[in-house]
Amino acid sequence: MSAIRPVKRRTIRDIRAAKGKTPIVCLTAHSAPVAAILDRHCDLILVGDSLGMVVYGFQSTLPVTLDMMIAHAGAVVRGSSRAIVVVDLPFGTYHENPEQAFRNAARVLIESGAQAVKIEGGVEMAPTIRFLTERGIPVMAHIGLLPQSVNSQGGFRTQGRDADAARRLVEDGKAVEAAGAFSVVIEGTVETVARDITSTLDIPTIGIGASVACDGQVLVTDDVLGVFTDFTPKFVRRYGEIGAAIETAVEAYAADVRERRFPGPEHVVSGERS
Repeated sequence: MSAIRPVKRRTIRDIRAAKGKTPIVCLTAHSAPVAAILDRHCDLILVGDSLGMVVYGFQSTLPVTLDMMIAHAGAVVRGSSRAIVVVDLPFGTYHENPEQAFRNAARVLIESGAQAVKIEGGVEMAPTIRFLTERGIPVMAHIGLLPQSVNSQGGFRTQGRDADAARRLVEDGKAVEAAGAFSVVIEGTVETVARDITSTLDIPTIGIGASVACDGQVLVTDDVLGVFTDFTPKFVRRYGEIGAAIETAVEAYAADVRERRFPGPEHVVSGERS
């Protein structure tokens, strides 16, 4: 028997217990190698439908399919061993009715091995969240700016700017908590509103463009690493310049190939007999 004990993956209970304590760290991943790196530092890894833009080059998250999410989620689960893996349910896969949401959420968990799903919406999605959680599917909720509803929300606009909008967001938070969500993402929301929601709820809040007072933070890893050099959202702090590093490496490789400096003698088999 091996003396090495298997690493225990964090649980939904662990995340719930983190409310008001050391902030929860969350980043996105869509591949096994990236997941393996994030796993050493993150409490949660989100397989976000942002992959539609950062992986597939779509203009929004709307074209993302369930099959795409399952394939990438499986890779992230295989690449990680500590962090909880949460998977976005894409647009149109849970809006029709709770039964549709359950079928698709169950398929995600069964086929990918992930631990939870994330769905967008507040009061209007509370019955669906309750339906899922009562049937054993952990749900991370998502309120505020909803990328899947970008058309109906009038674009990527900060939410909660007036008193009525702020009140509705607080009600959204209360509704998803009462429905059984184990945590809630607050995106693109006025800072004071996100702070109020966090102090009101007993479940952890995960901020993205919200407030430092949230119980955790999430960002798209490609933004954090500077993969894209043409645009950085206001709420992102870059911790690397990977895009520039890739450019430099590819430029050097291309030059070596064109000048016949690669491959060198050390990279080929000479064919000489010993």
